[in-house]
Amino acid sequence: MEVHAVNPLVAFAYLVAGVCFILALRGLSSPATSRAGNRYGMVGMAIAVVTTLVTHEVASLPEILVAIAIGAVIGLVTARKIQMTQMPQLVAAFHSLVGLAAVLVGVAAYLNPGAFGILEPGGLDILKGSRIEMGLGVAIGAITFSGSVIAFAKLNGNMSGAPILLPGRHALNLTALAAIVILVSLFHWDTPTLFWAIVALSFVIGFLLIIPIGGADMPVVVSMLNSYSGWAAAAMGFTLHNTAMIITGALVGSSGAILSYIMCRAMNRSFVSVIAGGFGADAGGASGGGAAKEQRPWKRGSAEDAAFLMKEAENVIVIPGYGMAVAQAQHALREMTDLLKEHGVGVKFAIHPVAGRMPGHMNVLLAEANVPYDDVFELEDINSEFAQADVAFIIGANDVVNPAAKTEKSSPIYGMPVFDVDKAKTIFFIKRSMGGQGYAGVDNDVFYMDQTMMLLADAKKMVEEINKALAD
Repeated sequence: MEVHAVNPLVAFAYLVAGVCFILALRGLSSPATSRAGNRYGMVGMAIAVVTTLVTHEVASLPEILVAIAIGAVIGLVTARKIQMTQMPQLVAAFHSLVGLAAVLVGVAAYLNPGAFGILEPGGLDILKGSRIEMGLGVAIGAITFSGSVIAFAKLNGNMSGAPILLPGRHALNLTALAAIVILVSLFHWDTPTLFWAIVALSFVIGFLLIIPIGGADMPVVVSMLNSYSGWAAAAMGFTLHNTAMIITGALVGSSGAILSYIMCRAMNRSFVSVIAGGFGADAGGASGGGAAKEQRPWKRGSAEDAAFLMKEAENVIVIPGYGMAVAQAQHALREMTDLLKEHGVGVKFAIHPVAGRMPGHMNVLLAEANVPYDDVFELEDINSEFAQADVAFIIGANDVVNPAAKTEKSSPIYGMPVFDVDKAKTIFFIKRSMGGQGYAGVDNDVFYMDQTMMLLADAKKMVEEINKALAD
């Protein structure tokens, strides 16, 4: 293969794009700078795309512009229609598209290596290094695609959020992964069977890896798939000899891996245990969903009860969960906190790392409702304050406040740090009915505590009724 010197202007443009991507990641690390981070990311991507179009004759310009226009229309329409409650599904869907794109690029490069400049000098064979890059790219991309499809189905309710445990799944997964590694290492031989075997087996292992992971692990799964999509893009960047793809893919892959590690630490779990089957994946453990729920006495409260006791409190801690997102109650909740502050009540928000269906889900919703960043605290920063709290106000959360995580070793969520809401003087728990047991399918002892009042209603409607009572 003939080697061409890199155009200094192209290298500089890709360098600027890479710096923009790094600044984007830095900005996205905090809600206060997230908008600036998004802008940096868009600028960097625009520079990378324009530079690639100018310097690569991959297709005619009209064809490329038509493709960009089609993608832009689909993206704009989707973004305008999507609700924040559906954002995790959207992220999973996007990850699947990135993985599929990596596979398609790999297939195109394999079928037409001359167009990608990966043929050996004076020969018809693909460079051995390019084969390894191609094999890794399609393998990671296929795993990302099929895994993201399963994650989307679980998040969207098309598939049960409970772990689906296959007999001998660990041995099956390890065997499949080992086979993929062996096939990639043997891919230096020009055998079409090897290439298509890598693609097919990678699609299968993606399904097998995500099916046994339960709903409580979905935030880690989303960040893990994000990491996979980055590594797939980086591998394809080497195949395409595109510096921008390599930089972008490496940044996404490494940041996703770090985020997954941070979330696993927050849940007191190892990353390996999550991707091997998730919380409570042992067949002998309690899954929580199949056993008949014990009938226990509980107290029902009203909006007037909640308004009166919170107005008389000195401090209230609000714990939001996915139920708040489903009801789109964040704006009503912001109004409630403003009314309480007018009565001199201190209000703080407690955010669990796995609250919602993707990393930062609750932070995004609260930021959308203009909840002050200074009022939002993470688990390790606020958990000790529940012992002094007058009221713990739980809106749509369940697993993250379940004491079973601390006491029941057979529970699917055992070992996950949870909020110590049981130490608060009064607990108001908003949920639609007593029948639901949370995404992990585990009953919650907090429902039946003496200081707990259950507020059974749609979260948004209940908060709006509380607001009326507070205003009156």
